[in-house]
Amino acid sequence: MIRRAVLVVLGLVWLGPTYLLLVNASRPADSYDPGSAWIPSGDFALLENFASAVEGANLSGSLASTALYSVVSPLLGVVIGALAGYTIVVLRLRHGFWWFLLIFGGTVFPSQMLLVPLFVGYSDAGLYDSRAGMILLYTAINVPLAGFVLRNFYSGVAFSIFEAARMDGASTWRIFWRIYLPISFTALAAVFILEFTFIWNDLVFGLTLTQTEEVRPVMTAIAGLMTDVYAGTPVPVGLAAGLVVSLPTVVLFLATQRLFARGLALGSVH
Repeated sequence: MIRRAVLVVLGLVWLGPTYLLLVNASRPADSYDPGSAWIPSGDFALLENFASAVEGANLSGSLASTALYSVVSPLLGVVIGALAGYTIVVLRLRHGFWWFLLIFGGTVFPSQMLLVPLFVGYSDAGLYDSRAGMILLYTAINVPLAGFVLRNFYSGVAFSIFEAARMDGASTWRIFWRIYLPISFTALAAVFILEFTFIWNDLVFGLTLTQTEEVRPVMTAIAGLMTDVYAGTPVPVGLAAGLVVSLPTVVLFLATQRLFARGLALGSVH
């Protein structure tokens, strides 16, 4: 009983900020009062507040760009990572372990260390504040994780499958697309979900490498909107924008949690 009571109390404490967010994001924009933040207003204005945020901060362009980044970059990342794992494990690339360390070693450095070099390099290359530049960046960031998971997955696949396909006259490229890529779908899906969430919630790279409303990620736009709260934007409008924009990742995880867990288990070390 004591353990259950402690867990209930801790759960309520953890849900407290979420409750405050839901209650105040659903208030009419002109009825926010810090003194009654814990008390529901009785009116549900979440969608109206979000519409006001979209219109006032022009979030439509940021949402479209973020959807593009969150779908295209993970797709490219998992395919390139799968190719790297396939080349290292199945094709037995010479010094494959060191190539793997080179690919995965990029994750050792904190992302903050990359901001200044990226800003300078993107400015010189004409990629600053461009969708192509953001897709390129997010793809490069996603490749190491995909390569790690798929390398482990392909290590558990019998090499005789590759040999049998070669005996039937299939090329190495055809074997990858017709055999190895389909059988690793679950692991690919798990990595895609994880990388989709990372890109959708990214703030740091969006702040550093974008400027215009059409190119910047939506979390960067939300951060700017929350800054404007002190300049006249109603608090419920800012909270509603943050809440609604966060829903896609929550819904994606809830809808694919079994696939996600199974995919990461398949991609674990054998």
